[in-house]
Amino acid sequence: MEEKRNPESVPYIVHEGAMARNERTVKRLIIALVASIALLFASNALWLHAWFSYDYVSSVTIDGKEGVANYIGNDGDIYNGKDSINALTNAKTKVSQ
Repeated sequence: MEEKRNPESVPYIVHEGAMARNERTVKRLIIALVASIALLFASNALWLHAWFSYDYVSSVTIDGKEGVANYIGNDGDIYNGKDSINALTNAKTKVSQ
């Protein structure tokens, strides 16, 4: 009733050719994996270099006055630019009087 399935015999030369092809494929995949990991590290190194090349400063000198680079006043208004800085200093002097 039930047929026994025997695997077909494959000539040795065909098997050897298939194994050689698989070896070449695995070698190419390993080379691609190593190259992609190396490029990943190079990309991250370039981003870190670009990130750390900026000079981060905690204080700024404007018109001979040194202070913190904060453009948001105590009341929540955003001061940006030379005219805004003058308005901010005028507002601070009015409050302190």
